[in-house]
Amino acid sequence: MLGIMSTAAKLSTSTIGSLPPAASPPGYDRSALTPSIVHIGVGGFHRAHLAVYVDQLCRGGNTDWAIVGAGVMPSDTKMAEALGAQDHLFTVVERSSEGHEATVVGSMVDYILAYPDPQPLIDKIASPETQIVSLTVTEGGYPVDDATGEFDPESSNAGPESAFASIIAGLTKRMNDGVGPITVLSCDNVMGNGDVTALAVKAMAAAAGDGLAAWIEQNVSFPNSMVDRITPATTDGDRQWFAEQVGIEDRWPVVCEPFIQWVIEDDYAGQRPPWESLDIIITEDVRPFEHMKLQLLNAGHSVLGFSAHLFEIELVHDGMADPDVLSLVRAFLDREAKTSLHPVDGMDFDAYIESLLERFANPQVRDQILRLAMDGTSRLPKFVLPTLRTHLANGGPTELAALCLATWCQCLIGISDSGNEIEVGPDLLMDDIRPKALASVDNPAAFLEFEPTFDDAIRGNEAFVAQFEAALTSIRENGLRSTIQNAVGS
Repeated sequence: MLGIMSTAAKLSTSTIGSLPPAASPPGYDRSALTPSIVHIGVGGFHRAHLAVYVDQLCRGGNTDWAIVGAGVMPSDTKMAEALGAQDHLFTVVERSSEGHEATVVGSMVDYILAYPDPQPLIDKIASPETQIVSLTVTEGGYPVDDATGEFDPESSNAGPESAFASIIAGLTKRMNDGVGPITVLSCDNVMGNGDVTALAVKAMAAAAGDGLAAWIEQNVSFPNSMVDRITPATTDGDRQWFAEQVGIEDRWPVVCEPFIQWVIEDDYAGQRPPWESLDIIITEDVRPFEHMKLQLLNAGHSVLGFSAHLFEIELVHDGMADPDVLSLVRAFLDREAKTSLHPVDGMDFDAYIESLLERFANPQVRDQILRLAMDGTSRLPKFVLPTLRTHLANGGPTELAALCLATWCQCLIGISDSGNEIEVGPDLLMDDIRPKALASVDNPAAFLEFEPTFDDAIRGNEAFVAQFEAALTSIRENGLRSTIQNAVGS
């Protein structure tokens, strides 16, 4: 980390009263809060989303809800150390063209590093105080096969050190101790995230035996939810800027956009926070909102990320300033993503798309292109392929989806549109998917043979395979700009 200016106040409980007024410190007694939510996977998004909503409850005088964060991986040590050093306080900084607004969030009151010993996390899940276990373990953190939708017992996400193993152990202890019902709430960008979580937990419970599966059926709920807020990774530059502009030394502040949205299915086994008192949509059916958000915002991010990465663009707003990247993103959203969706009550898709393009272009957020151009094997099956499958089934347009997959393939090779080496974004299945990308140099269709991502409906569709081959060949022979211009203009 960069050195922080010495005049900045170090964030901690003891300094809250002397923080700069612009920091909007929590004005409530954190020691009076009930730690009723355990959240696994404390990253930037969680701290800019769920933690912010719970902080709003606390600021409104509600003491029944606070968060105990948890991490299950060795890499979570850094977050544990950063938060522990400042009494689990952190700052959320909203940036827009109108300026910035900082809020010190106090809704997280503890953090459990469950690696290498998960027992403290297991005990906390089993505690009578705990009403909700929430998760942000990323799109690739679920032990469910993307192609089949079935539980994958061989997945590392079901292994003994995984988040799901701790959840199963915690529920088992909760059952054995005679503790009451509990809700497991996914906050990840996964279609039917509650259903996927339930599938994994129930399959692992069935394997564990001892009546756990039956107990879960009676005592645990898995509501679906749709989450939305653009939250880039925090950089050392963000820390330095924050210290200089706000006057606080925060080891891990969160930078995000002002926009925030949460749609939650009203399905709670235990106590439910009074979400309706906040700007949160409570509904009986989250699916239309999920489809809209994942196939517009997240898919738009993927189209933007892979194409801009090939142009060696580093920041998202710079990608949106490139006329060809912008035209590709807009055309994909208008022609293919939007037309694959069912109507959503109260939502104007055209207006939503315009708002997305404006949000993507926010120069103050400084989101990273490489963050968008990573984990394709986890993200594209959830963001882009649903649109593709809908149009393949209905005879709709698929040319721009083919181009998106072609840019992903080219990014995996690691050569930019100018012929320079570029970073190949991390991916859980990199050792398996990259050889397919390299094989596509001689046989473009070889990339679509990667079975964990592409099923028979995709690779068996001759017209689509031809579109993909044409897009990939054009990128390599004519360049990406020409390919985009021809595709968008057609």
